[in-house]
Amino acid sequence: MNVTFDCPHCERAARVDVPEAARSLVCPHCRHALRFPDGAWKDGRLSRCVICPSTDLFLRKDFPQSLGVGVVVLGIVSSTIAYYFGHIYWTFGLLFACAAIDFLLYHVVGQALVCYRCHTHYRILAGLDGHEPFNLETHERYRQEAARLEKSHNAANDRAANERAAANG
Repeated sequence: MNVTFDCPHCERAARVDVPEAARSLVCPHCRHALRFPDGAWKDGRLSRCVICPSTDLFLRKDFPQSLGVGVVVLGIVSSTIAYYFGHIYWTFGLLFACAAIDFLLYHVVGQALVCYRCHTHYRILAGLDGHEPFNLETHERYRQEAARLEKSHNAANDRAANERAAANG
């Protein structure tokens, strides 16, 4: 399995290959060992994130979304130019060609398992069939949780700064 994660110790992005039988992984930057939590593997599939305590994982295509959008935009722009110059066959030919490229990319590219909370990506992993696709409601719950944590952290920092200023002044 291939894991792409942000190390909680050094906060740098890392990508490591880990055998599925492994019980831990090591950050290649700071050499911090991250032990897999108990129950991470159930019935031969990953059931929780090994970096954070989240059990919410989703499936997505292991493909940069910007490239897919770029193919669609290229098709729209090129067919619009062909239409402007009166080349109707080129217009539809370019649209269908871009749609075919997008279709092929969608079916050739593999799946990745992603953690909602820490955005760790798991690739080349067995047992992906049992996981659900992206759910906006779950994503929004984690986004709001992160926003609340950041707000409370900022408020605590502001309070500490005000207390230091009052003590010095």
